[in-house]
Amino acid sequence: MTNSEEKYFALLKREIVAKMQETYPGIPESVSDWKGQNIIDFQSDLKFKLNHYLSEKWFYNHMKSESSKLPRIDILNFLSEYTGFQNWDNFKHVHSNIERTQKSNKSKKQFYTIPLITVVGLTIIYSLYVFFYSQEYRFCFYDSITRQPVQNTIIEVTLLEKKQSPRNYLGDTNGCFTLKTNKRKVSFVVESPYYKRDTISRTLSSFNRNENIKLRVDDYALLLHYFSNNKIQDWMNRRQELSRMFSDEAKIYQVYEGTVGMEMYNKWEFIQKLSLPSSGLKDIEILNTKYDDEQITHLRFRQNGNSE
Repeated sequence: MTNSEEKYFALLKREIVAKMQETYPGIPESVSDWKGQNIIDFQSDLKFKLNHYLSEKWFYNHMKSESSKLPRIDILNFLSEYTGFQNWDNFKHVHSNIERTQKSNKSKKQFYTIPLITVVGLTIIYSLYVFFYSQEYRFCFYDSITRQPVQNTIIEVTLLEKKQSPRNYLGDTNGCFTLKTNKRKVSFVVESPYYKRDTISRTLSSFNRNENIKLRVDDYALLLHYFSNNKIQDWMNRRQELSRMFSDEAKIYQVYEGTVGMEMYNKWEFIQKLSLPSSGLKDIEILNTKYDDEQITHLRFRQNGNSE
């Protein structure tokens, strides 16, 4: 008997056990452990279902022994039939296909598993690299005219990254923001109410992780703030200056703190409110400005004080 035949006969024995367990649930899992009554039950079941008989001597010589001698083909055929197959050849054919399918599935599993393990491993290595080799860089902003730090005002920083959505940061009260990265170059957009929007690009160095960056003053925003906080006697000149600053189509929004509401002005309404000495807008804080051809086209502000 070849190794292949031995293998299939061992499988047939396991199939016989499974078939017997349908009628005798307590029968041992291996035919080598079957004893007197178990063998008698098997003889009876085989006789009842197929009208075949196997002697106890045959059972001990072939089912319980490790003999390499294969039983006769006619016995193999009806034992295969007992387990639900057409004959011995059909039993071997079906189990051969099952083996091929299992080997194929194992190969497919290895085909997908090995690349997956590689990807996971590379991801872990990259994460460790980012964690251990990232450094903190601190950028602080100062006024281009006064040379003083830009403090106690809103500074919005938008970090620009290739193939990723921008990341947003807010400067602290000292006019600085901190970035942790392992990149050599960074670009970010800086916006602040009284300074012009600017895009900053820097090549980073681990030897210099603190840098000061100059912000250009937004003259019109400062002028509006000045107008609203100072008593100016020459109202006509004030109105003329405001008219030059704003586009005729300007959209101006007053934001109310603590609510979701806002009020909208056109250019003339805003100038009228701002230049009235008694009931105008006082102590306004500029939140955002947009320009076109050196004129304000959009303005967002809030009023910190109450109207007089």
